[in-house]
Amino acid sequence: MSSTRIALGIEYNGSQFSGWQMQSHGTRTVQEKIEQALSKVADHPVRVVCAGRTDTGVHATAQVAHFDTASERLAKAWVMGTNVHLPDDVSVVWAKSVDDEFSARFSAFKRAYRYIIFNRKSRPGIHASQVSWIYDELDIDAMHEAAQALIGKHDFSSFRSSVCQAKHAVRIMQSISVVRENEYIYIDVQANAFLHHMVRNIVGSLLMIGRAEHKVGWMAELLAGKDRTKAGPTATASGLYLVAVEYPPEYDLPSRGMLPHYG
Repeated sequence: MSSTRIALGIEYNGSQFSGWQMQSHGTRTVQEKIEQALSKVADHPVRVVCAGRTDTGVHATAQVAHFDTASERLAKAWVMGTNVHLPDDVSVVWAKSVDDEFSARFSAFKRAYRYIIFNRKSRPGIHASQVSWIYDELDIDAMHEAAQALIGKHDFSSFRSSVCQAKHAVRIMQSISVVRENEYIYIDVQANAFLHHMVRNIVGSLLMIGRAEHKVGWMAELLAGKDRTKAGPTATASGLYLVAVEYPPEYDLPSRGMLPHYG
């Protein structure tokens, strides 16, 4: 029996999930919920492959996944039918048939993350699990200037988790910016791909520069040193969102999800 490959756009609030990837000890994951829901619509077991496996507490507005199925359904049936069986904190946004060469993971050539900092003395009472609360005064101009040293093709070992399984640490960062809107700071990062904890480790080092614990040039020194132990701590997961995954134009897939904004 022939099968069809379907690509999905997915968004989720990661605060109550133990990340994307299914785990053997039965914790709540996005992959588990998506596969359970899709299997009911397809009427057979479904396994999905995603563009980027987000960690515990990390959110997504533009996660992309694909799966193979022998069942014939309209795109809107995959969306609406799957959502009926999903919890409130995860939703399928779009579905589209793609060819068998498409891979949600390997066909992607660009990914973007947004990190949101809530910057005031008192803690947030409304969306604590959707932002990272920093009460210190931060020099945003210094953080932005320091971040520009990361643009280009580099070995990002200084910002790589010790458990990262990537074959090498070389990535191409296309852009990074740090801007403030009222009490919110937005750090937008775009690259061809990311290492495990790479964005959160970069943010942790930028925060040290923002607090004037290091000068602007420290970021370039960290990058050149390729030593994770010299860089800042890993920033909390609650402020991180996967907001875009781009594919070759022939697939004609939506590339960017809702851009989270609280300012």
